[in-house]
Amino acid sequence: MDLNFEGNDLIAAVVQDAVRGDVLMLAWMNREAYERTLATGYVTFYSRSRQRLWVKGESSGNRLRLIEMLADCDRDAVLTRVEVEGDGVACHNGTRTCFTELAWEGR
Repeated sequence: MDLNFEGNDLIAAVVQDAVRGDVLMLAWMNREAYERTLATGYVTFYSRSRQRLWVKGESSGNRLRLIEMLADCDRDAVLTRVEVEGDGVACHNGTRTCFTELAWEGR
């Protein structure tokens, strides 16, 4: 698929558990991270702070095995549906999901 890496050369990558449906995290991909993800079957991101590629779980063992990847209608973001290997922890804080902070609650 031809994704739109124009602008800052990065696309948003939302990570979702393929079975449970939980949104686990959000990270960034450049073209190289996207291509490496497709080639290896494990989700690779681009770290803006470290200015390099990184494979989630490369040190913890909680790797993200790619099940399916969908692009949004503008092709500038992807939804990666994954199986979390290891302990099933996706967040660097040790939680299953990075989305644990309540930002707003409507009534």
